[in-house]
Amino acid sequence: MHQLHNFLANLTLVLGVAAVTAFLFQRLRQPVVLGYILAGMIVGPYIPIPLAVDSDIVHTLSELGIIFLLFSLGLEFSIRKLMKVLPTAGLITLIQCAFMLWLGYITGRAFGWSNIESFYAGAMIAISSTTIVVKAFSELGIRDNVTETVFAILIVEDFIAILLLAGLPALTQSRDSSGLMFAKAVGTLVMFLVTVIAAGMILIPRILRIVMRMNRSEVTLVVIIGICFAISLLAKEMGYSVALGAFIAGSLMAESGDEGYLDTLIRPVRDLFAAVFFVSVGMLFDPSVFARHWLSLLIFIVLVVVGKFLGVTVGTFLVGYGTRHSIRTGLSLAQIGEFSFIIAGMGVATGATGTFLFPLAVAVSIITTFAAPWRIRGSDTIAKWVDKYMPHRLQTFTTLYSTWIQRLRQPQSPVARSRIKRLSFLLFIDTVLFTSIILGALLSLETLTSRLKTWIDLPEIPAQSIGILMTIVLATPFGVGIIRCIHALGFELTARVMPRQEKGKLDLAVAPRRVLTVTLQLGIVLLVGLPLLALTQPFVPSFYSALVFAIILMFLGVVFWRGTTQLYGHVRAGAEMVVEMLSTSMEKQREISVIPEDQFLPGLGSVFSIRLVPGSLAIGRTLADLNLRGITGASVIAITHGKQGVVVPTGKERLQEGDILAITGTEEALKLSKQLLLGRE
Repeated sequence: MHQLHNFLANLTLVLGVAAVTAFLFQRLRQPVVLGYILAGMIVGPYIPIPLAVDSDIVHTLSELGIIFLLFSLGLEFSIRKLMKVLPTAGLITLIQCAFMLWLGYITGRAFGWSNIESFYAGAMIAISSTTIVVKAFSELGIRDNVTETVFAILIVEDFIAILLLAGLPALTQSRDSSGLMFAKAVGTLVMFLVTVIAAGMILIPRILRIVMRMNRSEVTLVVIIGICFAISLLAKEMGYSVALGAFIAGSLMAESGDEGYLDTLIRPVRDLFAAVFFVSVGMLFDPSVFARHWLSLLIFIVLVVVGKFLGVTVGTFLVGYGTRHSIRTGLSLAQIGEFSFIIAGMGVATGATGTFLFPLAVAVSIITTFAAPWRIRGSDTIAKWVDKYMPHRLQTFTTLYSTWIQRLRQPQSPVARSRIKRLSFLLFIDTVLFTSIILGALLSLETLTSRLKTWIDLPEIPAQSIGILMTIVLATPFGVGIIRCIHALGFELTARVMPRQEKGKLDLAVAPRRVLTVTLQLGIVLLVGLPLLALTQPFVPSFYSALVFAIILMFLGVVFWRGTTQLYGHVRAGAEMVVEMLSTSMEKQREISVIPEDQFLPGLGSVFSIRLVPGSLAIGRTLADLNLRGITGASVIAITHGKQGVVVPTGKERLQEGDILAITGTEEALKLSKQLLLGRE
């Protein structure tokens, strides 16, 4: 009886304080998650307020919160959704997560943390908070194409977070073991995932369809919670996180096709226990961490905000979104949340990390989450400012690059698709084999050295040198294969946008083709190199691998910068031809609305002309005042007024009635430009 009274007293205190703080944060238009964390700090042991609760009871309830929270995320995740967003959001997320893993690792090592602690730190800051981002967009009333991109990235990030939750225990088990033990741990993990997912795909959707035919919501609720707990318990018994099991359970139930109904059914239970989970997070937060680890806290806050912004922005731009869209997406995802707590908590619970990591994760999350609404609101202004002060050659490149990628996304011939798929597959195989050889050799170097000493009676250093030489000999062909595939894939993708001219004919697309090729190669290097750096850094000397990667990026960067200079000259030449064509058409009183690319220099895309009619909003204003490129992503390459023309405007030219503007950009950018230029006062 006393235990029941103690349980009810603690639960009443937790939910009562959480209700008050959640109400206050809702009125202040802040994420209620922060209110729950504040409630945990109030009832926790580190703040001298006489409202302390039994941490064991709250911890047990918080485990249920983790299960329901991850189960709900699993319901929103499905293989269908993943496959749909993978070609774009998958590439963005891979670049961003790998970049953050690497940044977190090298920062941890700089602070003197162990390899495994540093890797956990990288994993902790790699994943944004789905809960916080969705809530922030909902409260701000934002729903546009940027929102769609952000949510697509979050779907893939959730998937990567689950892979980290599954893989980190294997890494922890192998830190003092041989390469054979590491391979065994990975093999066990793969077998567990394959078995559970295969069996679940066969059984769970069928069970749910049978239960839902009864049309009894309470029975359905009991069944789905029972299945969720069963798979979570199985994961726990196998030595993995209950969060992994809960997410798998949710994603398997999503395959039934009724995930919307199931999510509605589970939502009240999830919200209740999720609140307790975030309260428990606040209880474990020690405010003195600000004093003891102020430097690491400050640096990790900067890493999350700046690193995530750069990683997401660069990745989003590379897959074909404009500058404004990319910057807004990057700023929207520059925070961490629930997965960071789970990863850091798992590291502390397994003894892989020191106890300092969890309060560090909470502190970074609180500060970056508080700033999230302001970052999202101000992202449009920041994007316009960046575009305004960007060098002219980069402004020209960013506009044209979006049009090139838009053309690349168009349906290709079967032969072209086959060549691209073949090169991509070869690149994947070479990367996997190269990584496997390097990791296998490093993990087994000590065993290999001892056997060489026994077999051929050599001292340790020569035996170790032979082992390293054997590794280099085995890995070199695959390393060369990676370089050749990246080189060939860049040229093959570019050829889909700007086909090569036949031999003997003048090739007018040399400049745009060169800069597009090197940009695609740069993107592929990031896509392959960053995950390699991130995943091998606990085993490979990070300085040398990072140095090689930096040299490759610097070389491609120099080639890219020279290419943008040549592209700018190419655009000027094309703009002069456009001005001449528009002037001639005006003399003949025949207006041209679209100038196909094949009528002048290739690589500029189709150029649209817009005449400023009386009453247009743009009359009397400059392009800089309108911020046309910053708002729409389109670029004005020429302006004609009568027989006079301006080639590649600087933005300071004042627009007049009757001016004809030659604009290039994506279809969406051109549509927005027309609305902006021809809008009425």
